[in-house]
Amino acid sequence: MKLTTLIISSVTLTSLAIVANARDLGPDEALKLRDSGSIQSFEKLNEAALAKHPGGVIRETELENELGRYVYQLEVVDAQGVEWDVELDAATGEVLKSRQED
Repeated sequence: MKLTTLIISSVTLTSLAIVANARDLGPDEALKLRDSGSIQSFEKLNEAALAKHPGGVIRETELENELGRYVYQLEVVDAQGVEWDVELDAATGEVLKSRQED
């Protein structure tokens, strides 16, 4: 097998492993995590996301466990109608990613 094929296969396997380690959490589990203090309140997380996009509206939210880290994902539409994917560390409220949706 050629080296380039091995590198591509390695990257593909790594990507699949990361995806396989992300798990969506249901509402009951999310509320238990919030109530236990393991993650920030959803109000605080929403505020942090909207601070990046003033005048924006949240369309969709999701909480995932990614490799042991709770990640709160939001779809935000800003005041100009541009859609953004925002990810926050649900435990700290730190914005991990804010990118314009394709």
